Amino acid sequence: MMIIALDYLEKVVPDPYKKAKWAQMSDEFSTNTRRYLWDVENAKFIPHIYPSGSPIPTGFDENQIFYHGGTAVAIEAALLTNDEIKDVLDQMVLNVQLSGMPSIGMTMYPAYPKNFFKGSMKTPYVHQNGGDWTWFGGRMIQQLIDNGFVEEAYQQVQPMLKRVVKNKNFFEWYAMGGVPRGSENFKGSAGVLAKSIEMFKAWSKENHPI
Repeated sequence: MMIIALDYLEKVVPDPYKKAKWAQMSDEFSTNTRRYLWDVENAKFIPHIYPSGSPIPTGFDENQIFYHGGTAVAIEAALLTNDEIKDVLDQMVLNVQLSGMPSIGMTMYPAYPKNFFKGSMKTPYVHQNGGDWTWFGGRMIQQLIDNGFVEEAYQQVQPMLKRVVKNKNFFEWYAMGGVPRGSENFKGSAGVLAKSIEMFKAWSKENHPI
């Protein structure tokens, strides 16, 4: 998200010195993100780096967890090639199949185990611990369209659209089995879906004009 912000700053400031400054910072963040957080062998991002020692219990490999939402934002920050985007999408689709969750909007797979966290996240596949958020999934749909994976985007957006129609509202997140949870009028969900639909329409108009 820092890279995205720096890129916007570079575009909006008129001062050439500041433009160059923001561009350099963006390049440095991109280079170091790839260097330290991109796991080439597993084609995924490392969840966390702990400079002062890991708080993760011995025997638990956190790097087995694939973060869906963060990966979508990384694509928006232009951190992945098209081949890598295809690789991470394939992993997301497989994660949905293995987990039984409704869509690629699930925050992560696998979820952290039971009682790893306190509060609402202590149960796997609940809330941010693996719950399904259109707020995240819609961002991935947008990036698929933006990077030429329009057919794949159309396939993966279907469960997100169908549950809005079924439930007649934009719920905050969805539990196992597609059960709606949280706010019934979550503007984040409505916003990402509306933007995705606009992008589908723009692509269709450009590539299949009537």
